[in-house]
Formats: sequence, C-alpha cells, structure tokens
Amino acid sequence: MAATLDVISSGRLELGIGVGWNEQESSAYGIELGTPAQRSDRFEEACQVLAGLLSPQQTTTFEGSYYRLADARCNPKPVQQPHPPICIGGSGYKRTLRTAARFAQHWNFGGGTVEQFSEARDVLRQHCADVGRDPAQILLSCQVQFTGDPAQTAATAAAFGAAGADLAIVYLPPPHKPVMLESLAPALRELS
Repeated sequence: MAATLDVISSGRLELGIGVGWNEQESSAYGIELGTPAQRSDRFEEACQVLAGLLSPQQTTTFEGSYYRLADARCNPKPVQQPHPPICIGGSGYKRTLRTAARFAQHWNFGGGTVEQFSEARDVLRQHCADVGRDPAQILLSCQVQFTGDPAQTAATAAAFGAAGADLAIVYLPPPHKPVMLESLAPALRELS
C-alpha cells in the first residue's frame, strides 16, 4: 500500500511509524500490543522489512522473530529512492531512538519540554555516531499544542527551533474551525 501511495502521489509519501502504545486501540482491533521490549523488537524488524521491500532491490529475504520473508516482492516500486522517507515517532532512549538512527529520514518528538527534546536529540545523535550515520540526514520535528494563545504557541515553536527542531507540528484542539488559524497563522509567519 505504501509503495502504491507513493506512486499515485508522484513521490510525496512520508511513512510515519512507531512502536505503538495505545492498549485500548490495540484491543479494539484484536491486536496484541505486547510488552515494551516485544514492541521494540517487532518495530525494529518491521523497519528492516519496510526498508528492504521499498528499496530498489527486486526481492527481500528476512528471517526474524516476528517477520519472515523469502524472496518477497514489492511491486510497483515506490517513486522515491532508495525508498519513501520513514518518519519514526517516539523518544525511547535505548530502543526507539536507536532504531531511528538506523532507519529514519525524519524523527518526531511526540511532546514534552524543549529540555526533553534536547536530551532526546542528543541521544539520537549518539546513536547515529554509534551506527556511523550523519545525524544531519534526519529531519527533526516536534509537536506543539495550540492552547489558544498564538504568541505563546509561536514562542514554543521558536524555542524548539532554537534547540534544533527543523519542523514544528502544531496540534489544534477540537472543534477544528478555520477561525483558529486567523490569529495563529500571522504569529507563526513571523518566525520565518
């Protein structure tokens, strides 16, 4: 599905994935969430499988604890090469950020303070050094909540930017009405 979506969007797909955390959602769909260690193991294998299947190679063979592929094919191949960008969300220092260092083109900090972002960013950079990857190859984003104060939201986004975030994703509270953007957009525009 990801490869097809990349093709029909003329190469605009960014594939966002994470370890998983929502017990209620998993139970609703009959998916066993598993322990944090199991989720991290499964996630790391899934990243390897995705990178292999979406790459230019014709077949992918993989033998893991959760996934096994024998000369599996993915056709059509995606437009973006070597594969569509993988965005990994999460801030687990030991596992999630290590997996992001290996596979992500975009890392998303899911929420917290600028200080927490900075700590996680530094851990990601160390994992990149450990695997021999330039951390500049990974776009860094953070999530910023809009609480109704445009100036404060812009200041928070600017603080994350000063700490190294390339992109702030602003979350609007429901109900989602266009009028919310009338005051927020000018405040954010001043940052550029």
